[in-house]
Amino acid sequence: MHSEAVASRSADQRDSSRESRHGTPHLDAVSLAIIEQLQEDGRRPYAAIGKAVGLSEAAVRQRVQKLLDQGVMQIVAVTDPLTVGFRRQAMVGINVEGDVESAADALSAMSEVEYVVMTAGSFDILAEIVCEDDDHLLDVINKRIRALPGVRSTESFVYLKLKKQTYMWGTR
Repeated sequence: MHSEAVASRSADQRDSSRESRHGTPHLDAVSLAIIEQLQEDGRRPYAAIGKAVGLSEAAVRQRVQKLLDQGVMQIVAVTDPLTVGFRRQAMVGINVEGDVESAADALSAMSEVEYVVMTAGSFDILAEIVCEDDDHLLDVINKRIRALPGVRSTESFVYLKLKKQTYMWGTR
């Protein structure tokens, strides 16, 4: 039995460390189940996860650490920005001349920018900004984003009320 467990663990480690054609880690059914457990409750104990997915607490701990190390997931506390002193949020659509990647990298380095995605459509980049107030938002957009090399134009969508924010999309 011990040799079966070692063989199973070795095969499991190979499966969970392989990469797909796109360079992303290959995730087996057990890793996906662990992710779904943590999406439901990021503080769920490893023992409870192990019971749900059929692994020991130690095996779950090892899998979670590997998923974190690979950048597959993060375990964070999600706050309501209003409750922690950020009174203004906005999505900013940005059009760029030239290298979109370098503009996206520069936006990613800004502490007020929480989310950056390069897109196809009306904008080259969408960036979500969290600020203390309107003056702070104006400063970030006018003096920092519009000053980036290649930024041709911006359009701001100021958030009036957050109706839904979830990270429960599961796995495929």
